[in-house]
Amino acid sequence: MADITDYTGLITSEHNQRPKFMAMVEAVCQPIVDSINFLEAMPFDFDLDDAIGVQLDAVGEWVGISRHISIPLAGVYFSFDIAGIGFDQGVWKGPFDPDTGLTTLDDETYRLLIRAKIGANHWDGTLAGSAAILNSIFDSSTHVFIEDHQDMSMTIGVSGAIPSPVFLALLSGGYIPIKPAGVRVSISVVTTVDGAPLFGFDMNNQYVAGFDAGAWARTL
Repeated sequence: MADITDYTGLITSEHNQRPKFMAMVEAVCQPIVDSINFLEAMPFDFDLDDAIGVQLDAVGEWVGISRHISIPLAGVYFSFDIAGIGFDQGVWKGPFDPDTGLTTLDDETYRLLIRAKIGANHWDGTLAGSAAILNSIFDSSTHVFIEDHQDMSMTIGVSGAIPSPVFLALLSGGYIPIKPAGVRVSISVVTTVDGAPLFGFDMNNQYVAGFDAGAWARTL
């Protein structure tokens, strides 16, 4: 870090004993010192691991992902069998009422999304690479996998710990482009039992398991 003494220390003894001269040199050099320190701090201010607030927004703009995302509205409209939005509680959904709302990600969640978008920007187009990118934004107890149907479509499955609605919105909203060109995501599903694999036959692992272990899936 630059300091004013880097400049005043160069003044010879013939002049450094003169207060007015020294004050003039400090007044001239201090803006230079401040500019050097500002420029040296910029790489750290915009480092993905350290950036916060508007600096992180700038990083996201360079990468190509916004902090503002749409998520499904939950706990608002009338529904049966859900506490708090039953009769005389929930709001009736009109024909033009939105299904989603706009939310702003906090810095830590946004940082994960930026990191995943960077991975997508450098993605090699393989399904294994897609799964690695998806797993980078989820907790280690959440297991994301991709099934290739060999008909230019694929399914994204989420088993294990159920992610928050925000993370599920990131997945279902296509905020992370991790599908090969020309291939469509036919369906995205998540387990209905927290911590359980998805129900399926002929498999028994953390992703898919059979009776008494696997849970029914729901679509996103």
